[in-house]
Amino acid sequence: MRVTIIYDNTSLREDLKADWGFSALVEARGRRILFDTGARGDLLLGNMRVLGLDPRSIEEVFISHPHADHMGGLSDFLRINPVRVVVPHSSPSPKGVEVLRVGKPEEIHPGIYSTGELSGIEQSMAIDSGSGIVVISGCAHPGVGKILEVASGFGEVKGLIGGLHGFSDLDQIKDLDLICPAHCTVHRSEIMRRYPEKCLVGGAGRVIEI
Repeated sequence: MRVTIIYDNTSLREDLKADWGFSALVEARGRRILFDTGARGDLLLGNMRVLGLDPRSIEEVFISHPHADHMGGLSDFLRINPVRVVVPHSSPSPKGVEVLRVGKPEEIHPGIYSTGELSGIEQSMAIDSGSGIVVISGCAHPGVGKILEVASGFGEVKGLIGGLHGFSDLDQIKDLDLICPAHCTVHRSEIMRRYPEKCLVGGAGRVIEI
């Protein structure tokens, strides 16, 4: 599987724009899924152009939660490519496209799962990479421990990518093989210091291959 961070608070390349928000292209199990859409459609699509990613090649959008920094670019993207959108059960849904509302943990494609809407707000994606489950988180509002607990129902969790908000109980991720803190992660530096051999720096332009 391959994850390309398109939109993030920081950028690893001078030709990519940084902005508060998150979006990543997930290529796994024969699928191309856009995870979240950042805050601004123009910036999302601009970074995609620089990265050589064709919006029309994406088969689905997965929205972690309905905050503007994760859903703001959705309407601009759907004007180009009106694909199915997977949203948490209580989230507002876009008009004019197929929508899958997810309440409970479920498999949305073979080997690709949603944790379901946790704490009444947010879902995370879990992918069977062939060597363990990799979790992609928008902000981890429900708590990293809760997300990993639910994702472990799909298999042994080996990776965690994305926004982790104020997560600070770092022992909860000690058994992971891959950690890529991004977006709103408050304790990013501490995570990197604790697990330098497992961590990748997040940011627009980061490509993770597993």
